[in-house]
Amino acid sequence: METPTYIKALLKPNGSKPKGRKVWSIDLESVWLPFFTATNLMGDTAIAHDALGAPLRLGYEADGSVKFTKTGRPVIKVVKDIADSVRLVRENLMAGLMAYTHEVVTTDPDGYKAQIEANMEAGSPIVDRDSQALSDAVLALAEATLAEATRKPKGRKAERPAPPEAPEHGKEAVAVTA
Repeated sequence: METPTYIKALLKPNGSKPKGRKVWSIDLESVWLPFFTATNLMGDTAIAHDALGAPLRLGYEADGSVKFTKTGRPVIKVVKDIADSVRLVRENLMAGLMAYTHEVVTTDPDGYKAQIEANMEAGSPIVDRDSQALSDAVLALAEATLAEATRKPKGRKAERPAPPEAPEHGKEAVAVTA
């Protein structure tokens, strides 16, 4: 079996790093909008022109007022037509990746199994190191928490011992001085 060209293209770096709004971690302005404009032109999609022309929309509350985040910024959302189309592309991409993997596994199950075993063997020392580091860190944190809890609070005087109980009726009271 030969690897399809579209799979090879997915695995090659292209060097461009857009800096705009992301949808599914892909730049909206430089990737999604040109892509969906092209798919509209070819008749593969029918995304509304206003969605492509104004892909970001102000969010509104149910009462019609502008919606704000807890930090006071206005909520900006990607228009539904584009968000739905991106979701469809993502689902189709995942299905394509899974179909390709299935075809490779079916064509060469022994080779695939050997790759899995090589991956596991190479990853084992890393997993063991990370597991030990995590255990050590959790133990150190627990010890530090215990030490902090048993240490006297700084800036506070030691507590005075409780005064002796009141004398029984008929006996003299003993003066307690500090």
